[in-house]
Amino acid sequence: MTAYDRRDLGLLLLRLGTGGVLAAHGAQKLLGWFGGGGLEGTGQFMESVGYAPGKASATAAGLAEAGGGTLLALGLATPAAGAAAAGAMAGASAVHAPNGFFNAGGGYEYAATLGLTAAGLAVTGPGRLSLDHALGHTVNRGWMVPVALGATALVTTLVVGARNRRLREKEGGGDDGQASLFEEEEALFGE
Repeated sequence: MTAYDRRDLGLLLLRLGTGGVLAAHGAQKLLGWFGGGGLEGTGQFMESVGYAPGKASATAAGLAEAGGGTLLALGLATPAAGAAAAGAMAGASAVHAPNGFFNAGGGYEYAATLGLTAAGLAVTGPGRLSLDHALGHTVNRGWMVPVALGATALVTTLVVGARNRRLREKEGGGDDGQASLFEEEEALFGE
């Protein structure tokens, strides 16, 4: 057995940090932990920003974040875990995009950073300090990366596209609805 190198330690830190943050966000949605709204409150919020049905959307986002984040932290099924988390963050980015890039102004910076990190881990792999490595990479094969990312991209495109259609219908074809939706988010979650 060879010694672990800087790459393995760096990937472990990235996985633990990114996975931990994603898992905590998922727990907010699913369980109401850490000041989150739980399925009921998050479902109402999801409905208000165009993701319908709200409770099903909250469940899907929560599972992608909590499940994907936990699996990333463990380094298990890394392609699927990273893709699921990246898809959830793409959906979150769509909500924040009308507010610009920077998080301080309500923009998509934070969600995009988490999503890109998760996707990067899916592509790079978990390193040797992982369950994938310990299990002989049975759920971390090279072919799984494009399949997981491709399937997630397709589903995310369909979900975000359906959301955008609902928002256009709600606002009568105008684009001003996004700003009021962000104000509703602040009122619901105090962000």
